[in-house]
Amino acid sequence: MSRIAKYPVPLPKGVEVNIASGQISVKGPLGTIARAADPNVDVKKDGDKVVCKALGNSNHANAMSGTMRALVATWSPA
Repeated sequence: MSRIAKYPVPLPKGVEVNIASGQISVKGPLGTIARAADPNVDVKKDGDKVVCKALGNSNHANAMSGTMRALVATWSPA
């Protein structure tokens, strides 16, 4: 598993995350951004945190889990 993907992304107040049909959208006070999620990564909202987990043991899934986590963290600055 990616080392960076091990850490959940904390969501500050006023930031909403929607994960539906392979798309992640983050809405906050500065606007909304959306992106297609990689099919090799399981992205879940857990209360006030977002968790990314690689599906499978491939190098691609491992790399993309860290990438998706970093993107969501950038979109929702604490």
